[in-house]
Amino acid sequence: MELLGQHRCFGGTQRFYRHDASSIGLPMRLAVFVPPQAEHEARPALFYLAGLTCTEETFPIKAGAQRLAAELGLILVAPDTSPRGAGIAGESDHWDFGVGAGFYLDATTEPWQRHYRMESYLTRELPELLAQTLPLDRQRLGICGHSMGGHGALTLALRHRGLFRSVSALAPVAAPSDCPWGVKAFTGYLGPDRSTWAAHDASALMAASSEAPFPDGILIDQGLADQFLTEQLLPERFEAACAKVGQPLTLRRHEGYDHGYYFVSSFIGDHLRFHAERLNRP
Repeated sequence: MELLGQHRCFGGTQRFYRHDASSIGLPMRLAVFVPPQAEHEARPALFYLAGLTCTEETFPIKAGAQRLAAELGLILVAPDTSPRGAGIAGESDHWDFGVGAGFYLDATTEPWQRHYRMESYLTRELPELLAQTLPLDRQRLGICGHSMGGHGALTLALRHRGLFRSVSALAPVAAPSDCPWGVKAFTGYLGPDRSTWAAHDASALMAASSEAPFPDGILIDQGLADQFLTEQLLPERFEAACAKVGQPLTLRRHEGYDHGYYFVSSFIGDHLRFHAERLNRP
């Protein structure tokens, strides 16, 4: 990986990398915070997936997570939200589809399927690459995300249960098959056959589980002043699916909080502690 820059931060380092991603077929960028404890031993890592229009810089700049991550000894990994530079006609025409909106899945339709392979990148290529490059313990990975990234965190955790030991989300797109953002993305990336969409829908995946996939619980925070709550996010669908299969879920609803990073920064500390507690267990 090419180190683009690094900055001393709360005793650790905030780093920015670029590398050629074989699963994507293009260069990808990511941000990594390495806590001071990593100078002496391999540390657990939390993958954070950002939302629509964001980049790898959004989380480290806006969330204010490094101070607590340094105390907890958590590596923070923030990848970009989509491939860039694919040269696909129209890929930058819409803020909620294409560039900045990869939806953390592997596209199966033309012209997207060649490069828009975020699921393979995040679950196969990137963990291996990071383990080779950083003092990262591959057996102790958690995943968290916001909005589109909350959708990604929940679906990737449910689809790759041996990879992530803990999962949480902030204002996730919880039932993408039934909201405008999800319908647009799934139609474009997966095609019009809705029967294929359930495999990338957190509520559908949870409802289809035969048992609780994360017995140590899932944490979700949701602002009640979120302008996207009733049309796009639908957390009650995921809540009902968890109840159906007996999945422990803490879904906290907060009066007055909207969808942005003032909301994320208010509650990200609880999520870091949630993951650290589970990733540090024997």
